[in-house]
Amino acid sequence: MRLALNIRRRPLHVLACLALGATTTLVATSPTRADGDSRAANALAQLPPPNWRHYVQGTSHREVSPVRVVSTVGDVTNPKGLLGAGTTTLHREAPKPKPAWPSGTTATASSYHDANGGNNGTPTSYEPAHAVDGDVKTFWNDANPDTYPAWLEITSPTPVKLPGITLLSNSDGVPMDFTVSTWNGTDWVTQVTVTGNTDVQRAVTFPQEVTADRVRITVTKDQPSSRGDFTRINEVWPGVVTDPARASVTLDFGKVVVGYPKIRFRGASADHPGVRLAFSETLQYLTDRSDFARSDFAGGPGTDQYAPPEKSTTWTDTKGCQSGTKVCADGLHGFRYVKISLDALDGDAPAAEPYGTVKLTDVTVESTALPGAPGTYKGWFESSDPALNQYWYNASYTNELVTDTFRPTDVEPRNADSPSLDGKLVLHDGAKRDRDPYVGDVAVSGRTDYLTHAVPEAARNVLADLADHQRADGWIPPASINNYTLPLFDYPLWWVTSGSDYVLYSGDTGYAAKYYPNLVKTLDTWYPSVTDSRGLLAKGLNGTGGYGDYAFLPRTGEVTYYNALYVQALNDAAGLARALGHPADADRWQQRAQTVAKAINTYLWDATTGAYLDSGTGAVRHGQDGNGLAIVAGVASPEQAVSALGHLAKTTAQPYGNAFMDNDTLVSDGSKRVYAFTSYPEIQARFRSGQADSAIEEIKRLYGWMTNHDPGITDWEGIGENGSLYEGAYTSMAHGWSTGVVPALSNDLLGAVPTGPGFATWAVQPHPGSVTWARGQVPTPHGPLRVTWTQGHGAVLTLAVTAPAGTSGDIAVPTGGKRVTVRVDGKVAWNGGAALAYRATNDGGHITLHGVRAGSHTVQVTDA
Repeated sequence: MRLALNIRRRPLHVLACLALGATTTLVATSPTRADGDSRAANALAQLPPPNWRHYVQGTSHREVSPVRVVSTVGDVTNPKGLLGAGTTTLHREAPKPKPAWPSGTTATASSYHDANGGNNGTPTSYEPAHAVDGDVKTFWNDANPDTYPAWLEITSPTPVKLPGITLLSNSDGVPMDFTVSTWNGTDWVTQVTVTGNTDVQRAVTFPQEVTADRVRITVTKDQPSSRGDFTRINEVWPGVVTDPARASVTLDFGKVVVGYPKIRFRGASADHPGVRLAFSETLQYLTDRSDFARSDFAGGPGTDQYAPPEKSTTWTDTKGCQSGTKVCADGLHGFRYVKISLDALDGDAPAAEPYGTVKLTDVTVESTALPGAPGTYKGWFESSDPALNQYWYNASYTNELVTDTFRPTDVEPRNADSPSLDGKLVLHDGAKRDRDPYVGDVAVSGRTDYLTHAVPEAARNVLADLADHQRADGWIPPASINNYTLPLFDYPLWWVTSGSDYVLYSGDTGYAAKYYPNLVKTLDTWYPSVTDSRGLLAKGLNGTGGYGDYAFLPRTGEVTYYNALYVQALNDAAGLARALGHPADADRWQQRAQTVAKAINTYLWDATTGAYLDSGTGAVRHGQDGNGLAIVAGVASPEQAVSALGHLAKTTAQPYGNAFMDNDTLVSDGSKRVYAFTSYPEIQARFRSGQADSAIEEIKRLYGWMTNHDPGITDWEGIGENGSLYEGAYTSMAHGWSTGVVPALSNDLLGAVPTGPGFATWAVQPHPGSVTWARGQVPTPHGPLRVTWTQGHGAVLTLAVTAPAGTSGDIAVPTGGKRVTVRVDGKVAWNGGAALAYRATNDGGHITLHGVRAGSHTVQVTDA
């Protein structure tokens, strides 16, 4: 995957990443060329017919339909009408007036939150009195999240007859476990204990009617919320309130989809019934609010609203309001589940009311994802392991969801809209959020695109736009968020490596030439300004103490991850410089890369543990990100690579992948939190260090967990303790930076990578491990590069490569530690001890054939 400069310095590591080239087949032992050719052909002929289309998840259909009804609540007739099977009717009677406390009733609480600007800048208070003020819009909010018990006490000036009480809570803080007690003049008497509540409005009936002037609600658990696990109670009514249930239907689209929901209505009653939609990627976080929506994030209702007319109509959920500033919707959503309710916001009356009758006939989504039917694939992968095949196509589907047009109406709400990106195809980071192209995400999702659908303009548009917003001191912004000002320390380096990838896969040297001055300024101005006297990047220098990184980790000083990524970026930049005719820059950057690598090994290698320190400052810990990248970038020696990977295997393995830290000294869940983003370079490192089986095993734990847990298929932003969503409902469950299994399998297991711009030169180096056979196609500007290999059938390996015209490359075949014979097209190229063709070389683990020309070839490796 990296440039020829790095390849020449570390041929084993580099060739593992290199792109596919001419078709070469490794042939088993044979005394004659004809016999060798026939044995090779026989080995390849025994492979099953191609079946990769079976694993494809995407579709060319722009309108996507739900696959099942999950549940219904209230008065719902024929819910399957929403699947296109007739008409669904939602009905709800108008609620009766609520009982009220006597005038002068007061409330106190264990604590309450300070007043603030709310979620939208409107001054908001949270005193306990809000729970008895008769206003359902205000609420009591305790002071601290996840702090129990939290209690609310209501005192009436006169005794009240109570058959029970009713709690109306906030959908961002539903009390799940609580008790209701009354005061008998001497003691508190527990009337009811409630556990597992999920109802926003919960009627609590006492065993028998009680007359009391004081009631206490004691909460010991709240429903998890993206806004924190606070107790929030909007109103407590003195009586058992049994409003007609809100009629709702929950639909399942079978997997995460992205686009504009569309509902076909057959009509509605004349009393203006409203419809509210709540979206979620998982059932766990499906509530009466979406698990993330732009209006929710900005302090809005967290749902999309519509009031259907009396006549038939088709409504497409678009951003805007139906009636002035009332009955508003967000438009585009990324989700798997949608809850459609007959309901309305109080503030939307009279344009929309929470009762009446609504008839619906169909629900679909106008998909904005990149079409992903088999015919859209320009590259593909298949192997003898069905699980690996499925993970490859799941990741491709995830990437299709984030390949979308940049639009002001649905981009990340925190000042991310940019006129220079509007209307352009980009790689967003997630389907539901942040919906902003971050260059760190592009570093992975770009490769996934190049190897699957090959629409490189999506990456180019992002890379060029960020370069156009470069700061005067050379720093490159990570994304358009906060008007291109979000301070991240590592992302300018990802801009360098992503640009190198883009040129290698696309051949667009025009981009490289145009933005070469930006590259020079980043590497020769900004990063030197944060380099210390030992030659290492040190976060904290030049005012960078408050800068974040991909996970906003509180790291300071000399960090292995930053410096290993710096080495990779310098080597990638050197390759671009040579391709553009700037040898002096290439030499300077290559020399600096070697200097930084030496400093990493001098100051950040922990010989006691046998792994690289996360940071030279603070508690001793070892990070997945730094150790993986140190190996991929060629900083680590082969012995260090084996040792570091062994340490990670012993200290970070979880059933759902490898954690990104080996202890919890940096963050409280460091040894339990898993990022596919940082797992990808570790998996690469395992392939390239002769540990293909451990790479495959890690892939199966990580991607198997995501595949087998809700929402299934798509790749998560991050995984928390016990395999949970690491940031709760806020977590993106379809995230481009988690699709590294695609390049890991195509570049490393199959073994094909570009070594020159646009695959003018390429390399093929399989890392089979326990996989019996693999085949695939890699798109190039010259035409497809096809690779097939199989183990056994009388040979160590038989390999077929077909390379497009105008290209050439190197092929490195594994020897299994044996003395082998290598034949190309039946002719001996390596006779067990010496080269007879292709300037074949032996590094102890591979025989490399140099200068393989375009066309179709077979190579066979057999015991000498």
